Parts: sequence; C-alpha cells; structure tokens
Amino acid sequence: MTECGAEEKKDELCNRQAQGAERRMIQPTSLDDPKLNKLKEVLVEWINKTLKIEHIVVRSLEEDLYDGLVLHHLLRRLAGINLQVEEIALSTDVQLRKLDAILTAVNENLKLNEETAKWNVKLIHSRDLLATLHLLVAIVRRFQPDLVLPVNVSVEIIQCEVTKNGIKADKQTEFITFQSNSSEELERESNKECPIDELFKLEAHKIETVKKAILHFVNKNMLSLGLSVTDIDKQFADGVILLLLIGQLEGFFIPLCDFFLCPVGSSEMLHNVTLALDLLIDRGLPVQSVDPQDIVSQDVPATVKVLYHLFRRHKYK
Repeated sequence: MTECGAEEKKDELCNRQAQGAERRMIQPTSLDDPKLNKLKEVLVEWINKTLKIEHIVVRSLEEDLYDGLVLHHLLRRLAGINLQVEEIALSTDVQLRKLDAILTAVNENLKLNEETAKWNVKLIHSRDLLATLHLLVAIVRRFQPDLVLPVNVSVEIIQCEVTKNGIKADKQTEFITFQSNSSEELERESNKECPIDELFKLEAHKIETVKKAILHFVNKNMLSLGLSVTDIDKQFADGVILLLLIGQLEGFFIPLCDFFLCPVGSSEMLHNVTLALDLLIDRGLPVQSVDPQDIVSQDVPATVKVLYHLFRRHKYK
C-alpha cells in the first residue's frame, strides 16, 4: 500500500470518531513487515497444534478468535479452566458475554486488571489485530514459555483523536514481543528452547545418562505396583504405564473404565496417551506442545519430554 493510500485510510478512520474519542490502529504499511507476519504464522501454528486433538483449525487470527470459541478452548487446554459459557455463540450479545468471561479469567491468571491489559472485550470482538496479538503473546509467555517467538516485533501505530479544533493524529512505535538492542540478549531469546530439545542435540552418551536417571525415577515410583520399565523408548507408547505413573505421582486413582488396560490397535493407544496428556495439562504441567501421536509412534524426544516434566515436579518428593 502506498503512503498516499495509508494517509487516506487514516483520514477515513479518524473522521468516523466522535469528538473526544480515541482510536488506535496499525499503520497499514506495517502489516507487510516480515517479522509481524512471522509472528502471526508462529501463533497460528501453535494454536492449531495445541487444539489439534479438538479438531479446531485457525487460519486467521483476526477472523477466527473474535467470537471467543478458540480462546475458550485454549484456556481450557492450557490452564484447565472450564467456564460456564455457551460453546457456540451466534449472536453478538452472547459473544460479548462469552468474551467477557474468558478475558476476566485470562486477566486473573496473568494478574492483570482491565486497565493495564492491552486488550478488552470490545477490541477482540472488533477483530483488532494489535489487541489480539498482545493477548496471544501474553498467553504464550504464561503457559508456553518454551515456544520461540520472533523478537523485536513492532508496528507503527496511528492514534486519532477528534477535538473541537479538528483531528489530532499521532504516530508511535509499539513493540509486541521482546524488545532489546543487545545482540546477545536477542540471540539468547531467539534460541530459547525446552531443555529436552537441547538435550537431544548433545552426544549420545549424555542423552543416555539423562534417560537412565529418568528411568530410575520411573521404576522407583512404579515399584509398589510391581511394575518396571526397561525400555523408555517403547514401553510408554500405549499410554498404560504413563497413566499408572501419573496416578502414583499425583496421588489419585484413574478408573479402569476410563482407559484401555490392554489396548489393541493404535486408536486405543492414542486414547490412553491423549488422556494422560490431558491429565498432565490439567495438573499444570507444560506438555501442550507434545502431540499424543508422537508418543504412540515411539518418538523418543516426545516421550522423554513428558517424563522429564514429571521428574522435575516429583524428584524431591
């Protein structure tokens, strides 16, 4: 878009405002910034991976999040919070009520109030991209801190105000992700990964050392059930030992009718593993990025990542 077109867009926006009202929008030329588009791409991919098990697919942050359905499912998967709201909100009034409940829960979890948050019900419902991005980045930082987001993503903002003397328009730069002028800090932020992801870049003997420590931890906690694990790579693929281990560590019994004790076929194995990951997410463990199918397929990094988070929580108990 040309500068002339951008100015026309700004004038059109400002002329719609009532006197004394303010409105902020992203400068249209900023929408072509590669860093901004990369951030949107990463967030869409993260949402789709997180909600894959629920068969929810997001293609546009602006168009797919405004009614609260996706945000509600994200909150439930990431924080284990079930709100008493309509699953499908068709009317505007219902959508606004649903968004209000969701954003209230998000703000409480993030320890923010409505005044300090960079989003609100009206902005999200009106498909405001800037507010939506701020909200999603905050959710990622809280619930998925190992997700690598592009750093130094910023946009130019047009802020319009209609006064008795005419239209007042200011431009300012607003950062959406981590801001730093230090190349070392930027590199460190960009390279931030889960410890298990880093582990599998090391030499084979170091990987085996960590796996042995986790294996010892697992067997110590399975001893009372008369079970033992000799092969971390394969014995968790059907989800049975994983479910029993979770019950032992978290101190609750999983009814046998809820899972397949002797699973037959990949679909029953997938059911078990999905149940196990759902339980861990409900208990606050950061395993949202793990695909249940990866564990069923005996993907070693995925399996070790889940066991590592259990190990970290319970190793001193």
